[in-house]
Amino acid sequence: MASSDRDVKGERADEKEEEKGGFIEKVKDFIQDIGEKIEEAIGFGKPTADVTGIHIPSINLNKAELVVDVLIKNPNPVPIPLVDINYLIDSDGRKLVSGLIPDAGTIHAHGEETINIPVTLIYDDIKSTYDDIKPGSIIPYKIRVELLIDVPVFGRLTLPLEKTGEIPVPYKPDIDVEKIRFERFSFEETVAILHLKLENKNDFDLGLKALDYEVWLANVSVGGAELAKSTTIDKNGIAYMDLPITFRPKDFGSALWDMIRGRGTGYSMKGNIDVDTPFGAMKLPISKEGGTTRLKKNKEDDDNDDDDDEEE
Repeated sequence: MASSDRDVKGERADEKEEEKGGFIEKVKDFIQDIGEKIEEAIGFGKPTADVTGIHIPSINLNKAELVVDVLIKNPNPVPIPLVDINYLIDSDGRKLVSGLIPDAGTIHAHGEETINIPVTLIYDDIKSTYDDIKPGSIIPYKIRVELLIDVPVFGRLTLPLEKTGEIPVPYKPDIDVEKIRFERFSFEETVAILHLKLENKNDFDLGLKALDYEVWLANVSVGGAELAKSTTIDKNGIAYMDLPITFRPKDFGSALWDMIRGRGTGYSMKGNIDVDTPFGAMKLPISKEGGTTRLKKNKEDDDNDDDDDEEE
């Protein structure tokens, strides 16, 4: 009998515990449901971010300046602070550059902002660290960005982003003045045409738009010019150009006679070319020191062209 009473009491206690547990669960569900409704009503939510573009506003033989555009959307009714931005750029798993941007701004309530992350790649640093990265090559890269954001209700969040692309390591073209053809000769003023050879040593095309140059013959400056020229130099290819010059032979002194006799004449040339590339516009230097070229009149030049063809 006593045993039966204990069993009944135990069953009642279990029922009370079940009722208590069920009540607590109902309260939890109710609170969670109310919380979700409040969250939905006031519009709290996790922000989103995306890398919308990578631009190269400036690139030359020394460095490339990149700008990474990150679009951040804030669905919350209050502004959220962008605490830090961490970024890393690597190529085939090898770090090229990394950095931290603190206190990067605030994203407006129910708004979106595009954050611009400036990154600079110094080519000397890259080439000195990785011997296999050669001038003229194109290297793949991956940029990783982490956004640290403080969001009400959720707390501090980290939004990781990635984007891949390619970037060149530019190399200046080789130049050579193969010959100079006289158009009009006199001791006071001579008009001539420089036959210029440009060799593109890059793994990408160069769309030549303009060039400026200065030329020295036998250590005497014969001036230069800025010309608008439009041609494409294929990747690892060669292009030929004719450049006009005007000079006074009497300024050359004794070196004039070697020029008239058609002997090799020393020359130097310096300048720049403006080019379009698949990665944006570039200004590349051109230079040649201690070169030797030939000066010929039109008829002599034509005859020698035939001789050159036969030699080749």
